[in-house]
Amino acid sequence: MIVTSTEIQNNFGKYLQLAAGEEIVITKNGRAVAKLTALQARSVAGAEEGKGVAENAVPYGDGPWPASYEEFLELTKNTEERYEYIDGEIYLLASPKTAHQIVLTELFGIFYNWFAGKKCRPMVAPYDITLHRNPENINVVQPDLMVICDLEEKLDANDYYQGVPTLLVEILSENTQRKDLITKLDLYLSCGVQEYWIVNPLNQEVTVYQFADKNIKQSATYRKKEKAQSFTFAGLTAELDRVFHGV
Repeated sequence: MIVTSTEIQNNFGKYLQLAAGEEIVITKNGRAVAKLTALQARSVAGAEEGKGVAENAVPYGDGPWPASYEEFLELTKNTEERYEYIDGEIYLLASPKTAHQIVLTELFGIFYNWFAGKKCRPMVAPYDITLHRNPENINVVQPDLMVICDLEEKLDANDYYQGVPTLLVEILSENTQRKDLITKLDLYLSCGVQEYWIVNPLNQEVTVYQFADKNIKQSATYRKKEKAQSFTFAGLTAELDRVFHGV
């Protein structure tokens, strides 16, 4: 559950009781600042063992924590922080490190030049992509780099894209490896993305997946001194010596 700090102040007793059954994330000015959660191992003054509550700061970049899609929208509507929402859980995104930005800049330059004058358009984060596993399971992600081929047709009245990108790229960090390698791969595969590049600055590799019918159709891994190649866009390649130069 996500509630504002004002709501907590006005109804603390209510949320004190609710915290025994679920974790409560507290926001201020649209940003998660603390959480109210049940204590299982120690007691506090005036509470029985295992039924007290404690207020702890939410570490920046930490997560995930469970929430409804409506709670996610409320949290993100008036904040500059970056969040993703995947399978009912919120992830607060940490600021990327230098190696990540070097790789992203090089890749975007390659993609931008290759797609110049073509219908499909490369875009970079932060840019929300909304993906539906089904009508009830709505997800919002911010891929590092994406290629969109139906941008004009799928813009809503508020100038937000509501389609499915053809190609997505995620650049791994130590904190995002599991999410990018497992959680997002499954999400993208399930929601109609055709191609997924996983770029790993840690070992300087790129793995390219092609999806079809909600399965992995084919994949290939490329290393330094090689060229990563797209399955979907014939002729789109990235020299990895250039991509990882300076990393």
